[in-house]
Amino acid sequence: MNNKAIYAFFGAPALLFSAAPAYADITGTIDATITLQAGCIINGQNYNNGSTGVDFGTLDFGTQNTLFTQADAQVLSGATGFTIQCSNGVTPVLSFEAGQNDGAGAGAGLHAMAHEAANGQFVTYNLYSNVGRTAIIPIGGDITLAGDGSAQTVNVYGRAFGEAGLTPGVYTDVVTVVVVL
Repeated sequence: MNNKAIYAFFGAPALLFSAAPAYADITGTIDATITLQAGCIINGQNYNNGSTGVDFGTLDFGTQNTLFTQADAQVLSGATGFTIQCSNGVTPVLSFEAGQNDGAGAGAGLHAMAHEAANGQFVTYNLYSNVGRTAIIPIGGDITLAGDGSAQTVNVYGRAFGEAGLTPGVYTDVVTVVVVL
């Protein structure tokens, strides 16, 4: 056999094996997901739907003498009313529920602050939705906010009513506020 025949017989297949094999790319995907629930930012704190223990602010009538007839205050969180921003598309409703002593005391208010040490001593008060204190927020009363996702300042006002025979000391109450989403 001549050299050309050997090359033709052995050389041609060798060229096939020496070429780099072709590889195909492997393509895939990543599935990304997030579940968002409605929530609100209240006084700078982020709360999810169903949160409890939210601090809406303080209604401080200051220091009065036992013979006062009425005292005004505003619910404050810092220097202003409380701020609330809820999820876009959710129309939050603030529901002002019962206090700890509602119906106690002889004053004109729906809510009542109890003396911390003297049982049976109460100062009654009301919550109002306007600075003129003409629109009472009843127990279970609501304030509906805008549902556009914007930050809103809510101003709630109070008026405490004096009555005869009050004992000096500190009087307190806690009113529950529910944000219905």
